Amino acid sequence: MTDSPGLRGPSAPSTSRRAWLRGALLGGAALAVAAPPVGAALMRRAAVPAPFRPTFPNSGLVTNEYAHWNPTKPGAKLSTVWDMTSGSVFGLNGAAWSGVPDSISPNAGSTNGNNSCVFRLASQRHDFQNTVVTLQMWLSALVSTPRTPALNWDGLHIWLRYHDETELYAVSVARRDGVCVIKRKNPPGNENGGTYYQIGSTARNTFPRNTWVNVRTSATTLSNGTVRLTLDVGGRRVLDVVDSTPRNLLLAGGVGVRGDNANFQFRNLVAVAS
Repeated sequence: MTDSPGLRGPSAPSTSRRAWLRGALLGGAALAVAAPPVGAALMRRAAVPAPFRPTFPNSGLVTNEYAHWNPTKPGAKLSTVWDMTSGSVFGLNGAAWSGVPDSISPNAGSTNGNNSCVFRLASQRHDFQNTVVTLQMWLSALVSTPRTPALNWDGLHIWLRYHDETELYAVSVARRDGVCVIKRKNPPGNENGGTYYQIGSTARNTFPRNTWVNVRTSATTLSNGTVRLTLDVGGRRVLDVVDSTPRNLLLAGGVGVRGDNANFQFRNLVAVAS
């Protein structure tokens, strides 16, 4: 997995976006708060967060990258639940849908295109530390566009302890090459401000098309300051690895879903403290 600058990933938040985030925070929206030093995270656990059970409509746009980059403009489809730095997410019969991916920068309503060839959706909440995420995922097809040619790591990924685009855990669930892998991303680096580091070994798994598949992933800080990460697909344990150098990813963060050249849906997402 990578993020080619200017091709497969977001940029730093704009001034208007930062202003909207400050306003939403003062207004009581559930957004990230300042994190304590890493040492403090090892000394004590944060309060157990409430379960996260987002819902989606039967149809229509939920939010998109236009809202992220233009939060004060008329028609921006803002969400207090999700932040989308790239792409568009729609409701479809109660599930979240990428739309048929294209590489067109969307307008306020994503009526001209969706740019979901690069799909980046993160929770506004950033209070998930020791967490289990379960959901069902449906992969219709892997595609390509003139801006995003087919690559081995195209597919579906889940984010854990998401701080921002430079710092997160990425759990690859369904890739074009059939490889499952868990990576840590930390700054600095050339991939949207960070560098990916593979954690443990990879595994191979065939992800079926056009059917709902149960997915479970988790992050747990161990007593020695390492982080255990797991992935189950279709009820089978695929990966179970330990990150011995988590750095700031000992701290709580958001959860999210990433898609690359993927026409997909997800539903019944639940994030609970473990």
